[in-house]
Amino acid sequence: MVRQYFQTQYEVAKTEILPGLMSSILLIILIFISFNAFADENASILEETKLLSEESPSYYQINAGDVLSITVWNDPSFSAEQLLVRPDGFISAPVVGEIKAGGQTIDQLQKNLSESLSRYLKDEPTVVITILATSGSQVFVLGKVNAPGAYPLTGNFDVTQAIAMARGLNSFASENKILVLRRDVRGVQQAIEFEYGKVRSGKDLSSNILLNSGDVVVVP
Repeated sequence: MVRQYFQTQYEVAKTEILPGLMSSILLIILIFISFNAFADENASILEETKLLSEESPSYYQINAGDVLSITVWNDPSFSAEQLLVRPDGFISAPVVGEIKAGGQTIDQLQKNLSESLSRYLKDEPTVVITILATSGSQVFVLGKVNAPGAYPLTGNFDVTQAIAMARGLNSFASENKILVLRRDVRGVQQAIEFEYGKVRSGKDLSSNILLNSGDVVVVP
């Protein structure tokens, strides 16, 4: 009789209790997996945004016409998907309003924006700025080239690439007397020598410098 009683109770547990218990365990497992997937997705998005920011050279100076995005991880409501740098060099950032972007590097603007946002957030804000478009960045190639003019500066761009964009030197060019005219942050202009003949032969590649926005390549 006792054995039969326990056998009956076991059959009841199998048909009524165990399915409910298994469903609860399955639900807990699914919630745990979903939570981990959500955390991994957020971590992946943060990492991708940081990588995009790192791809923008830290020495690059933001120009009027550039398009930026701002991500504030402490509070997404302070973020902005697209911000155009106006001709006066300012952007209209959420909450903080007008802030100078033109002439600033990515690191400088992130620091300035972080300091401005710290007045509104309890914790120190984590700000990531990405350059979406460098529409305001140009270099100029003048003189004895086949297509002189202004060319958009996209990514890393050196002197030989600028000359190639201008369709190369013409037959009257002095290839070893080329100058790169550049202004520093104080507006003082300097002339950097570039000997195309040596670079072309691979003898002196150090003069094939990366160009900054506003640089002028002069081919006499």
